[in-house]
Amino acid sequence: MLQIKSFTFNPFMENTFLLFDETKEAVIFDPGCYEKAEKETLQNFISKEGLNIKYLINTHCHIDHVLGNAFVKRQFNVPLLMHKNEVVVLKSVSSYASNYGFPAYEETEADKFIDENDQIEFGNTILKIKFVPGHAPGHLVFYNLDANICIAGDTLFQGSIGRTDLPSGDHLTLLNAIKNEMFTLPETMTIYPGHGPETNIGFEQINNPFVGKRAKF
Repeated sequence: MLQIKSFTFNPFMENTFLLFDETKEAVIFDPGCYEKAEKETLQNFISKEGLNIKYLINTHCHIDHVLGNAFVKRQFNVPLLMHKNEVVVLKSVSSYASNYGFPAYEETEADKFIDENDQIEFGNTILKIKFVPGHAPGHLVFYNLDANICIAGDTLFQGSIGRTDLPSGDHLTLLNAIKNEMFTLPETMTIYPGHGPETNIGFEQINNPFVGKRAKF
């Protein structure tokens, strides 16, 4: 049975997700851990549960989602997976990390590129992928139909959507991607976003003010 553990890290209050099943194999999504205490929190949970980390995955590569990339790669000796369109986004982080208060940020590079035609396998679990650009040019979301969950990054939030005023962001692209990709998922599917509380597809299809039936924008 697939289990999810969430951690909220760094001043951006970013959600880092750890997924694992009964085999104890696991994947880490978007490690936002920067401070020593945050890294220890993640590491201690993994040690306590006896987990074997198989992959590190970035839904996208804005600074708040990649602060712990180097730590996770080094600590657990795992490859970093992301979409090829995020290479420029990831490389740019080092140029502004200090300005955001993260002078000790460590650069990383992808070990493997993935897209919507791939799937992530660990233990007895398979995660399928959707390409949902707009917030970031190579943004991916990951879902499992059996567990009825979706790791959504900064695409769809409870009552909101990802911001699109950052470099490479595009509002219309994100709106269309959510409607055409994410809204094809089951209405009961739980969405685990990159910030804030979880929601579900059915609620957002109706109530989201940007992409729902009651959209105001």
